[in-house]
Amino acid sequence: MYISNVSIVNYKSFRNAKFSFKEGINTIIGENGSGKTNLFRAIRLLLDDNLLRMSYKLDESDFNRHLGAWKGHWIIISIEFSNLSPDEEIQALFVHGTGDVTEEPLTKATYTLLFRPKPDIRIRLSELADGDTVGLEAILDSLSIDDYETKFTGKSTVDFNDENVYKDIVGDFENVKFPFPDDTSKIGILIPHQLSISREVSFTFIKALRDVVSDFHNNRTNPLLTLLKAKSEDIDEDEYANISNQVSELNESIEQLQDVLDVTDNISQTIKETVGETYSPSSLSIKSSLSDEANKLLQSLKLFIGEPGEDYEGGIHELSLGGANLIYLTLKLLEFKYQKANETFANFLLIEEPEAHIHTHIQKSLFDKLNYGDTQIIYSTHSTQISEVSNLSNINVLSKKENYAVAYQPANGLDEPRIIKLERYLDAIRTNLLFAKGVILVEGDAEEILIPSLIKKVLGFSLDEIGVSIINIRSTGFENIADIFHDDRIQRNCAILTDLDTSIADVAIQDGDSDAIKKYKTKCYNSEKKGKERQEKIAEYINDNRWIEAFYAHHTFEVDFAMLNQPEVVTGIVEQVYSDPDTIDLAKEQLASDEVAIVGKRILTMAKQEGKGWFAILLGSSIDHNTKIPNYILNAIRFATPKMNREIIAGIFNHRIKTHLKDANGFNFNDLEINLRRYRNNEIELPEILDEFEALVLDDRGLDFLRLL
Repeated sequence: MYISNVSIVNYKSFRNAKFSFKEGINTIIGENGSGKTNLFRAIRLLLDDNLLRMSYKLDESDFNRHLGAWKGHWIIISIEFSNLSPDEEIQALFVHGTGDVTEEPLTKATYTLLFRPKPDIRIRLSELADGDTVGLEAILDSLSIDDYETKFTGKSTVDFNDENVYKDIVGDFENVKFPFPDDTSKIGILIPHQLSISREVSFTFIKALRDVVSDFHNNRTNPLLTLLKAKSEDIDEDEYANISNQVSELNESIEQLQDVLDVTDNISQTIKETVGETYSPSSLSIKSSLSDEANKLLQSLKLFIGEPGEDYEGGIHELSLGGANLIYLTLKLLEFKYQKANETFANFLLIEEPEAHIHTHIQKSLFDKLNYGDTQIIYSTHSTQISEVSNLSNINVLSKKENYAVAYQPANGLDEPRIIKLERYLDAIRTNLLFAKGVILVEGDAEEILIPSLIKKVLGFSLDEIGVSIINIRSTGFENIADIFHDDRIQRNCAILTDLDTSIADVAIQDGDSDAIKKYKTKCYNSEKKGKERQEKIAEYINDNRWIEAFYAHHTFEVDFAMLNQPEVVTGIVEQVYSDPDTIDLAKEQLASDEVAIVGKRILTMAKQEGKGWFAILLGSSIDHNTKIPNYILNAIRFATPKMNREIIAGIFNHRIKTHLKDANGFNFNDLEINLRRYRNNEIELPEILDEFEALVLDDRGLDFLRLL
């Protein structure tokens, strides 16, 4: 039995989210604050028998903020189980009430938590006339969280993530239509607490490893004590009797120490001297309180550890953070093994962000080795090392939106061959795209190296600041990665950046052309032909997919960049490529030409000689804040970042102002800076600032991008 789906409606960071899980190991990926902890909390509310009963009484803060007014709405957390155990206890949870135990055993069922208004409130809502908004407001205004109840149901038949279903079972607030009584065929049969599924499964939650040393000092949270308590119940009484007798004898020996007896007599004598015989205690003694009870005696044990490669053994507080975290995680896993040994019907292990302070190699090994055959394991992480070794089909990606989060399944709807291709590309670097807010796919090293530097120097922000990742495919097989971005999978913008490879020279072969020229023209012709074919193939591939767009260099990145900028940008690196004086002079002369055939041939020759990656590094040393960025690159960044906040935009203006002040161009930006503050405060809009800046500066590299916004 395993969790196949989790549906969450209106709970904490989730307005309406659905998670899909497989048997075995599953991974939840998401940036900080995206809702990983809230997902685990939701699952624990249904399956963790260690939660206090008060945990099920939710409050106003548990409603998703996107709702606005929470009153009258429901929180729904529903878990779907697959491969249901045929055992009677599990079947009873889902076939009671209207169920028929004589039918074939269920193989799939749901277990749902409903936090909703109590029956009297729902009756009042159902009695409202259709469209009676005044009556609805009167009822909702009077509600408090005390008017809510928590109920558990099994055997529901509806998709709680369907907004029409929500209106059907909860109510239509806009048109004032509320149902009553419940349709149990939809929401499921109420399950009494006596049949709680949490009592029938083994469930362990390992929280994020942030301050485990303090947990070891706390008797309630110390995992070693939990293990020792569990074992103390299994100790053979006859075997322990000898230890108990020894503890009693030890207590007596301590009490009979002469120093102890002397202090006892001194205390007694001093009291008598102080208050006299009448008011002195009738007896007084100092006793040793070492417990001879097994559970208490075992709790006095401490764990001592030696760091790898050291012969010193010290306490937990002496370990490195990573070492302490690893020990804590190990003890919690052993605790899970003890629970699992109780022969429950299903085993669930939730681990929250296990990567904290743990070396990347250990992270990979941990994920690779932690695989219990009959246990479903769900990790949450923002570690690329852990996500790298995760099967794509077993990954859920969380994405933050305004006031809520959504869940994506990157392999949803893909066949096995395409999933295998994707997983081959998702190494430690490329897994960044699973965390990014937007992605730019490039075909080579030059774009990967130079684009981030160009953006930082010209526009003043880094791509990391806006959550955009550049992924180097190192080929033109973009579909191997771009498959992820789709309505059915990850709904994030993906820009494909590639070359049209339009020939830089006339490809028509003339009668007087030499063999070398013919060969060169043929090469240019073939490259251009492949470029057109690639464009047609990409256009067909991305057709009707709103999440992917392609942007093309007319020739190649190097050629377009060289033609767009002043010769000094590229001639400055000639002497780092060539050592022969004549070749240096010729190269500089050619790069200063206005003809693309001359400039393009030289720049491509230099890139080929150095290797495109090294050439890009050399070129990066010559760019500055006045370097022009090709428009197709700016458009790709704009597409990959559909929402750019005012702070980033204002930061671009401030960066451009600083560059002009640095260059001593004599501009007065006082009025513009005042309006920038107004723009930050939502008092004016971007076009007004743009017009003012352009009127002042006339031509500025920042405007190339800002006009696209």
